[in-house]
Amino acid sequence: MPAIEVGRICVKNAGRLAGRKCVIVDIVDENFVLVTGPKDVTGVKRKRANVRHLVPTPEKIDIPKGASDEEVKAALERAGKLEFMKERVAPIAP
Repeated sequence: MPAIEVGRICVKNAGRLAGRKCVIVDIVDENFVLVTGPKDVTGVKRKRANVRHLVPTPEKIDIPKGASDEEVKAALERAGKLEFMKERVAPIAP
């Protein structure tokens, strides 16, 4: 299982959004990825995140690279993971 890939659901473990779940939308380089919650689901805006601040989960959704927030939300609904995304977890140590 590749840990950092488009569609992988992760938990942020640093910063003010620690404990919230997000989805990897694009890979910028070996250190940074583009993530989104989407904001109306988890509170995480679309932004660049350091991979060291993310803990990948075994969950993955099927989205294209660079998917919009609406596409991500629709994929979460199809996969039945909207409630899973809304749950907050305790930040996990890296």
